[in-house]
Amino acid sequence: MNINLYIARRIFSAKENKQNLSHRIVNIALFGIVLGLVVLILSVAIVTGYKSEVGRKVIGFGSHLQIVNLDTNQSFETVPISQNQPFLEELKKIEGIRHVQTFATKPGIIRTENEIHGVVLKGIGPDFDWSFFQENKVAGEVFQVQDTIRSNKVWVSKQMADLLNLKLGDALFMFFIDQSESVPRQRKFELAGIYKTSLEEFDRMFVLVDINHIRRLNNWKNDEVSGFEILVNDFRNLPEQEKAVNSLLLRNTNPDSPVLQVVSIKEKYGHIFDWLNLLDMNVWVILILMILVAGFNMVSSLLVIILERTQMIGILKALGARNWSIRKVFLYFSVMLILKALIWGNLIGIAICLIQQYTHVIKLDPTSYYLEYVPINLTILQLVMLNVGTIVITMLMLLLPSYFITKVSPEKTIRFE
Repeated sequence: MNINLYIARRIFSAKENKQNLSHRIVNIALFGIVLGLVVLILSVAIVTGYKSEVGRKVIGFGSHLQIVNLDTNQSFETVPISQNQPFLEELKKIEGIRHVQTFATKPGIIRTENEIHGVVLKGIGPDFDWSFFQENKVAGEVFQVQDTIRSNKVWVSKQMADLLNLKLGDALFMFFIDQSESVPRQRKFELAGIYKTSLEEFDRMFVLVDINHIRRLNNWKNDEVSGFEILVNDFRNLPEQEKAVNSLLLRNTNPDSPVLQVVSIKEKYGHIFDWLNLLDMNVWVILILMILVAGFNMVSSLLVIILERTQMIGILKALGARNWSIRKVFLYFSVMLILKALIWGNLIGIAICLIQQYTHVIKLDPTSYYLEYVPINLTILQLVMLNVGTIVITMLMLLLPSYFITKVSPEKTIRFE
């Protein structure tokens, strides 16, 4: 039988403790730990959820990786490559790659009776993965892309449709300017679908269109595209996938073919992902502050408990108990208090997360935050790490105040009583 743990349990469950000053101080410390853990759970869940949602939307527009001509710059006027590449079959077999599709881009201008708006046409082929735009669809249906017949249907964002006063089935005219031509070319399209991602920077820009229109506008061959978009299964493994694709391109380099390059979504939209990474610093600051507050609360509580139990400490020493053995009694007691606080903190924190995840009760301004509600992403691993980290750091902080037990003299404490 562990006598130290037994004594700690008796102190923890003693009814007379509720009348002591230490009971109220301990309750304050417990409340601080509960509140701190709730804040930690919400901070981690919200920040990871926010990063995941915004990142997922950016990837929906640009994929994880793109293979393009090395001569292509940051503009949307691209240098074409052939879609019939010898490495395609091997590319699709690389472990972790979920989908490969062709794409093309072309800047243009939409003109209505009252408005003019600059856009970027994103040409999609028969292999296009519609899942992202289906998830963010407001109205309409997908259109079919064929190799021989051009479809005049397009998808625009709700923001763009509201700005231009467009609705499903409306005709819209686009103009395209080429440096080699003095007169802009005009095309007529039909609005077939409306999407909304709340990423204002992208919603006001991209229009989905049949890739054959861009080939015709750029005077490309029927097999030419801007490049290939690659979707991977796990964003965390993106660097490894990028290396694998680069190695594949190097093995298939042909002196007579254009030089190709791999562009990561982190590179293409580096400003967005750099901004998202800065959010991690906020989480670390909150983590450190909350754990320190919880630790100092427990330190003050333990000191008060030691002072109230001075007689017991003196008696235990008189009976032959060693200092470390007595210190373990109070450390066990502290663990019990911390575990009690963690149980309540987890229950409250998880409950708030579940309520927000399924009801979206807390809203956001999409123009400022790119999302309409506070996202939640909470995993078991995150909960375990938060709880274990809180216990370990708090207990390390309690080692110092427990050292004061060694200064208690049995002779003085018993004589005083």
